[in-house]
Amino acid sequence: MFPAGHLYRRTAQKGFTSAPIMAEPLELKKTLNLPKTDFSMKASLPQNEPKQLEAWHGANIYERILEARKGKPLFVLHDGPPYPTGEIHLGTGLNKILKDLVVKTKSMAGHYAPYVPGWDCHGLPIETQVEKELGGKGKVPPAEFRKLCRQFALRYVEQHKKDFKRLGIFGRWNDPYLTMSHEYEATIAGAFLDFMEKGYVYRGRKPVYWCLFDSTALAEAEVEYEDHTSPSIWVKFGAVVGGRGAAPKIGADVSAVIWTTTPWTIPHNRALAFHPDFEYAVVETEKGALLLAVDRLAALQAECGIKEARVRATFKGRDFDGMKFQHPFLPIQVPGILADYVTLDQGSGIVHTAPGHGADDFNSGQKYGLEIYAPLDDKGGYLEGLPEYKGKDVFTANPIIVKLLADRGALLGHHEYKHSYPHCWRCHNPVIFRATEQWFIKMDQAAHGKEKTLRQEALEQIHGVKWIPAWGEDRMYEMIEKRPDWCVSRQRFWGVPIIVFYCEGCGTRLEDFKALRNVVKWFEKEGADAWYQHTPEELLPAGTTCSCGATKWRKENDILDVWFDSGSSNLSVLKGAEWPADVYLEGPDQYRGWFHSSLLVATGMRDASPYRGVITHGWTLDEHGRPMSKSLGNTLYPIEICEKWGADLLRLWVSSVEYQADVKMSERVMTQLSEAYRKIRNTFRFALGNLGDFDPSRDALSNDRLEEFDGWMLDRTAELAKKCREWYADYEFHRVYHAIHDYCVVDLSAFYFDVLKDRLYTKAPGNKSRRSAQTAVWKIAGALVRLAAPILVFTSEEIWKFLPKLQTEPESVHMALFPEAGALACGIAKDAAEKWERLAQVRSAVLLALEQARAAKIIGGGLEAKVHLHAGPEAADLQKLLQEKQSLLPALFIVSQVVIAPSAIPASAPAESLPGLTIKIDRADGAKCERCWNYSTRVGENIRYPKVCERCTEALAEIESTGSASVAVS
Repeated sequence: MFPAGHLYRRTAQKGFTSAPIMAEPLELKKTLNLPKTDFSMKASLPQNEPKQLEAWHGANIYERILEARKGKPLFVLHDGPPYPTGEIHLGTGLNKILKDLVVKTKSMAGHYAPYVPGWDCHGLPIETQVEKELGGKGKVPPAEFRKLCRQFALRYVEQHKKDFKRLGIFGRWNDPYLTMSHEYEATIAGAFLDFMEKGYVYRGRKPVYWCLFDSTALAEAEVEYEDHTSPSIWVKFGAVVGGRGAAPKIGADVSAVIWTTTPWTIPHNRALAFHPDFEYAVVETEKGALLLAVDRLAALQAECGIKEARVRATFKGRDFDGMKFQHPFLPIQVPGILADYVTLDQGSGIVHTAPGHGADDFNSGQKYGLEIYAPLDDKGGYLEGLPEYKGKDVFTANPIIVKLLADRGALLGHHEYKHSYPHCWRCHNPVIFRATEQWFIKMDQAAHGKEKTLRQEALEQIHGVKWIPAWGEDRMYEMIEKRPDWCVSRQRFWGVPIIVFYCEGCGTRLEDFKALRNVVKWFEKEGADAWYQHTPEELLPAGTTCSCGATKWRKENDILDVWFDSGSSNLSVLKGAEWPADVYLEGPDQYRGWFHSSLLVATGMRDASPYRGVITHGWTLDEHGRPMSKSLGNTLYPIEICEKWGADLLRLWVSSVEYQADVKMSERVMTQLSEAYRKIRNTFRFALGNLGDFDPSRDALSNDRLEEFDGWMLDRTAELAKKCREWYADYEFHRVYHAIHDYCVVDLSAFYFDVLKDRLYTKAPGNKSRRSAQTAVWKIAGALVRLAAPILVFTSEEIWKFLPKLQTEPESVHMALFPEAGALACGIAKDAAEKWERLAQVRSAVLLALEQARAAKIIGGGLEAKVHLHAGPEAADLQKLLQEKQSLLPALFIVSQVVIAPSAIPASAPAESLPGLTIKIDRADGAKCERCWNYSTRVGENIRYPKVCERCTEALAEIESTGSASVAVS
């Protein structure tokens, strides 16, 4: 028995001395080390994130990160420039956050990783918006129009900056690159002159995509395919007797059949194309003798309502080479020609050929010397033709021409046909192919002094790039391999003018490149506006003279394709060792856009790819897999998400999805992620709450002094850090997110932290076992917050403020480096680690048994339980392990008592997950300790604290002997 009024220290021999320490007993509740932290359970991200943004801005966080990384290996992600038009949408948010993840992960991996955001300020999107504000086209002179476009672009650049910064994206926001800056415009103009001087550039008449609404040529990347309904017609071209081969024997009563969905091109037909190897037949029908491919006869009958069809004779397509056919309503005869592009998928197997309105048609026209005929104005109006359609635009003329064919007896069939058709990406009106005079870059031309063509060089460069996903290599290769010459001219004002001058006297083009580069100097000083504000004589060096002796020059009116602008970004932005960039990251449309044009410009200028790697992300869809659009009412905008859930939740979504495929987003998705975020936040809150009295410089234990359980968890955390760093390096952000989430929820909250609670709460504040737990918690939290920092940029910074730190650690988590697995690991022996893995499996089986006992009303909570375990002969090694670790098992299982039975336990149940192990749950022996709530048969032995167990008696003795009670409850 203990005399009243004394507390006794426990000796090394587990006895007690009689030295009195203090007269009054401590209040038990105040001796517990309950979690205490100002890190709020409620994040309030929409309210708190803007405050953090202000703090970062005031601290110049981006510049300080770069300063901290000076001298480290360089990593460059080159930003693809979006158009500064309207509010940023979810796809833009996905793109920018992914880029930020790349840059932040590289920075925290120890790289000097600058990020220079950019905007593509020229082109049709901005022109269209300005024209809307003006109320139409041509309302102001070109120089004034350009000024308005510049103002419009700057307005939205500033709005975009604000929105992107709201997403937690760090970068050189005070000095981004703009394609309309003087330096950039001069770079574009200089690059075009270099292409021209190398022999790549020519002016020619070719069919190009043409927008009737905007009256301009379009690049392939400016065309989108949308559903469209066209008139589908089957038309007769009468055969003209004569020609060579077997074909003349078909007879004068035969008509060749063609099929088209563009009746408006019939007036411009100049040939009928046959495949040389296909079999063709003359078929006698109730609608006359018809010539078509044998394999298309059934389609003709089905679509034209032909009931009777008898084959009169068959021929090969090559038999019709040179044969003449009568145009159905014009007084011209057109030849039969041969072409490999003729297919049997649709139509009649005979292709209506209008060389002014299609790429294949044009190539055939070049081969056979056909007229490249396309007499249309910029609005698609016919400049020539019959009175029925002359002056009409092509789409208005469609039904007129169908009627004209019917009236002439040449129409075999007609119905509406819904199909995918090219539309202008801005105005979303259908476009046409139209042959016009344009400037082109030759794909199959070698630069002066070189052997390989631009196409060949670009194709070679593709193989040296790392493509993520890997299919990107084949996609880019196919696009470069099959693309036509690059049409680089546009009939607009808002862009970089094509620096070309024509002699006023003889019309000759100026080819003095030294003189032409004088214009680039003007652009460096005044931007491309100089072209519209100065005369040719001012722009060119004084005395520039044509070979004819004239000194007056006329400027070219066209501007450069906006894709040439953005494709030149690598030349303007990447300086010195920054070129080539390590990574370009954009959506799948950029294989025909920025990835594409950048490769061609860089290959033409520097004989190399501008990027070492290309990453592609998918499209953003709603929860039903539909593209997001205002008309469907299914849009979610990044700023709306920030206002409702916070930017960190949006970033969590980006990191949680496999972004290389299309990704779905909805309010339901955000609600689910909110719950995931809450669990991660609460895991950190537990850690911070239990580190309130922990000073790492004073209290942290070395690895060799840690308890084995804590060391094992640090080893597991080190392995997590190693994997996360590898996944970050491979841009597999979703793996990092899921690993961190699962580790927080499963390994920490539901396991390790749950087990630690008793040790953290009930041991004396400075007790070695408690300091061991705190050291592990501190190191784990420090590692996890750094691993999570690129994803949860705001939350991680908030955690970092509350996390105890050494003086050597930086002020911001974003200035810190990722944890090194080697520095984090304790190096627990492999066999010891395997034992803890096995015990964790036993714990899972015991928890299941406890839940069943709770349901059976045997116990209320886990601390009311006494667990009996026995592993039979088939699991002898497990029995030995349980006996070895028996003293640790109550804390591991969070029960009061654990008994390792030497033999089979009566009325026990087998553990399904561990063969050979049986478990029985009884109520714990003894009374409940009022301090730790464990049950013990020794409660009441301490007269000074009669309601505590022997474990708490020891803790209280340590508290009173060190005078740390006030620390524990402060």
